[in-house]
Amino acid sequence: MKLETLTADMVEAIVLGGCILGGGGGGSRIEGEEFANLAFQMGEPTFVQLNSLNSDDVVLTVSGVGAPAAKEQYVKPADYLQAIEMLISSLEKPPVAIMTNENGGFATVNGFLQSALLNIPLLDAACNGRAHPTGIMGSMGLNELKDYTSMQVGIGGKKGTSARVELFAKGSLDTCSKMIRQGAVQAGGLVTVARNPVTANYIEKFGAVGAITHAYEVGQAFLKGENPQERVRNVASVLGGEIIVEGNVESFNLITKDGFDLGSFTVKASEDKYDLTFWNEFMSIDCNGERISTFPNLIMTFSKETGLPITSAELEENHPVYIISTPYQNLKLGRGMFVEENYTSVEEVLGIEVKKYISKIFE
Repeated sequence: MKLETLTADMVEAIVLGGCILGGGGGGSRIEGEEFANLAFQMGEPTFVQLNSLNSDDVVLTVSGVGAPAAKEQYVKPADYLQAIEMLISSLEKPPVAIMTNENGGFATVNGFLQSALLNIPLLDAACNGRAHPTGIMGSMGLNELKDYTSMQVGIGGKKGTSARVELFAKGSLDTCSKMIRQGAVQAGGLVTVARNPVTANYIEKFGAVGAITHAYEVGQAFLKGENPQERVRNVASVLGGEIIVEGNVESFNLITKDGFDLGSFTVKASEDKYDLTFWNEFMSIDCNGERISTFPNLIMTFSKETGLPITSAELEENHPVYIISTPYQNLKLGRGMFVEENYTSVEEVLGIEVKKYISKIFE
């Protein structure tokens, strides 16, 4: 199945599926639904499949960079338009389409408003079909190209205050990504970003083609459930995964540092103890000290009371949850997920081993 158009009545499913594929990150489901509905109130987002583009057509990426739990974040709809317009003004060739950087509760629909107001089609693709913590992971391998010059615009913070950031970075992809991340810190925790023009041919080779359609399919499966458990089971089934555990969140720990949310928590079931870590997205599950799932496998929490997906920023102590996991092979992943060095930062920040558990992805 491939979506051919976007309509307002598809928003709920797309956002729900996107939130689930966020794997703990990717922004707020509630804010994502509000943003997408605003797009349809103000215009008509257009939608395009990759096979309808010419190989040398230029596509821009839009994203949000920051820590979802940050309390001082401030980004308005006008900022999303300003960011992409600033980037377009610096290009020799105008973009034919835009795409989101990842799936997530907000990320999946990032681009809807820009498409509706700027009359630029949204591409059924993403840099990565699940959410990820670092810009390099969503780079589609551009950091591996010696001659690629990154261009990134980040805007956020309230106008007229010292927090306001309107940043244009040009240089190596790693350097620009770090500058944008620090811009998010300065702006109170979030900036809207437009970045990195690439060709349709490059996306075909290294992007996550069909990412928006995938989110819609997952969301539809969720909505077919008649109760919380059935909803979660439907999601696990459509993703080829399983419900790992159900129980209450214990020992929940979250800190916001350097523009990221990071932390850990525990869920107990009978005599088993499940320990999870997250760095915006859920990174690992250990059962009684043994690793059972590791990012980029999709790990996601759901409320036992409603069945709704819960991001890492929304978790709370004593919250009753279901936790699912599905292998990365069942996701639509971009090139950034297949580069071993891109996982070094996860190990350094969280102090856990990652690469040895996912070594097959690098073969």
